[in-house]
Amino acid sequence: MNTRHLLAATLTALTLAATTGCAVTRGQESVGAYVDDTTITASVKARFVDNREVDASSIRVETLNGTVMLSGFAKSENERSTAESIARKVNGVKSVKNEIAVRP
Repeated sequence: MNTRHLLAATLTALTLAATTGCAVTRGQESVGAYVDDTTITASVKARFVDNREVDASSIRVETLNGTVMLSGFAKSENERSTAESIARKVNGVKSVKNEIAVRP
């Protein structure tokens, strides 16, 4: 193997090690857990957009280790409970913390 190939292989290995190390955030156990949480968040948001009773732009969704946290504002208690119900039905959700406030 010549010097160019060795240098290229070394740079590639270092790049892969650096980028995969950055993928895990907020103390999660693995890259897989991070990907799962991102997928859950995206699925909940997509279902909010598809639902006419929930204003997806007013509700924030965050997921950590399968626990979904909903925050923001709802126009009614019905919208608040519908958002929670939708989140609970998403595959991979372990629990839901509903911190959505109802505007008077």
